[in-house]
Amino acid sequence: MSSLNMIASSEFLRAIPAELHSHLEQLVQQRSYSPGTSLFSEGAHHDEFHIIVSGHVRLDMHVPRRGRIPILTIGPGDVLAWSALLGHGIMTSSAIALDPIQTVAFPGEALRELCESHHEIGYHIMRQLATSLSRRLVATRLQLLDLFADHAPVDLTSAIGRPGDPEC
Repeated sequence: MSSLNMIASSEFLRAIPAELHSHLEQLVQQRSYSPGTSLFSEGAHHDEFHIIVSGHVRLDMHVPRRGRIPILTIGPGDVLAWSALLGHGIMTSSAIALDPIQTVAFPGEALRELCESHHEIGYHIMRQLATSLSRRLVATRLQLLDLFADHAPVDLTSAIGRPGDPEC
């Protein structure tokens, strides 16, 4: 599939008007990963922003005294390494390909510059990024609810050192 077709078929990029796709096509690169491949590691610098076209990726985090803990599985249409788009590129988790993966990848700095210079593209990309991160936040909250479902409520005062609202 051509880069332009991958852009046009991506749920993440679908809202961007077709006449603006050529700007993205100048930056995009197709990436493929085999099952078991580490795409990046927690704490490492990674300078590409990815949109998953096919396959699934497991995100893991290191938890002291527990080791690597899977936190989320993402798939087609989801974003990967979004920190690269925001400018710092330090990964907050590790990513492992669970099956054959295809992504469209953008150099984070170049895509950020494109968003700043072409506000319509920037609006669509940042809107989709916010939507994607919102879905991840909901997924994380659901995992936490599941994790703590059989336990007494967490005492937020001791957990964060100050009174808190347990419903936030």
